[in-house]
Amino acid sequence: MAIKFTVIERPQPGVSGGGEKKWYAASSNQGEMDIDDLVKQIEKFSALSEADIRGVIIALENVIQEALADSKIVRLDKLGSLYATLSSGAAPTEKEFHSGLIKSVGVNYRPGKRILEAMKAAGFEKVKK
Repeated sequence: MAIKFTVIERPQPGVSGGGEKKWYAASSNQGEMDIDDLVKQIEKFSALSEADIRGVIIALENVIQEALADSKIVRLDKLGSLYATLSSGAAPTEKEFHSGLIKSVGVNYRPGKRILEAMKAAGFEKVKK
């Protein structure tokens, strides 16, 4: 396995007109896996049926939604963790800040150590654009 990448030219950040352009690696996705694909792969490593695996994935999604909406960090052991993030406007003082200034909510993911190690060990392969 290798992480596929292409090379793209980018302008210098913060420089009017782009400044000196340089070449950088950009990951190149090679398709995707949906729930059906994940279930088929998990079946190979498990004695669980397709329906059981699908049920667990759906239940996990529901539990994660509730936990994040309750301001909890969701730690999935070796998979990593998920936590809510906010983006907001500013108020001149703490007293003047109100929830209406919150523009958006998001979710960040921090991969676990084993996932990060697997990514580092995967190697790299340049693909044509």
